[in-house]
Amino acid sequence: MTGSPPRERTPLLILGLGNLVCADDGLGIEAVRRITAGWQVPQGVHVLDGGTLGLSLLPWLMDADEVLLLDAVAADARPGTLIRLTGDAVRPAVRHRLSPHQIGVADLIDGADLLGDGPRQISLLGLVPASIELSLERTPEVEAAIDTLVAAALMFAAARGFAFRPHADVASPASPTPTTS
Repeated sequence: MTGSPPRERTPLLILGLGNLVCADDGLGIEAVRRITAGWQVPQGVHVLDGGTLGLSLLPWLMDADEVLLLDAVAADARPGTLIRLTGDAVRPAVRHRLSPHQIGVADLIDGADLLGDGPRQISLLGLVPASIELSLERTPEVEAAIDTLVAAALMFAAARGFAFRPHADVASPASPTPTTS
């Protein structure tokens, strides 16, 4: 994590979560890395590598109107499957312990609720992991699906009026330019 918490409300916070040394668990961080490397972040959006920081992320969450979490999600589906959760469906997903950092995510959301005036909406986009064992490499199934997660995050932002544009110096971004209908 770099920088200081925003000083004014952020309309949209895109928060990548996970642990890079636990194989597929680090996919949210990789998605954020690909977004910031390949795309210009529009005004009104803050993209943050939240790693495993848990409650340390509370100032960023409290200053956001809407939050999009990018993370590994335990689900009864094939590894690499894209999962989309919004509103009340997010809490059970982050309470189900997939890895040690997710307990911090549940605490983070609870802390924002207790303090009040946090985000009006929290959504979660993630991929089903194949492995969360100690490893610096993601499994092939999840690695192949990260660009799909990035595209879904960019489309989520575009649907809210935040259009990401490819960096001029990047010949071929990791995912297609999102469009809105």
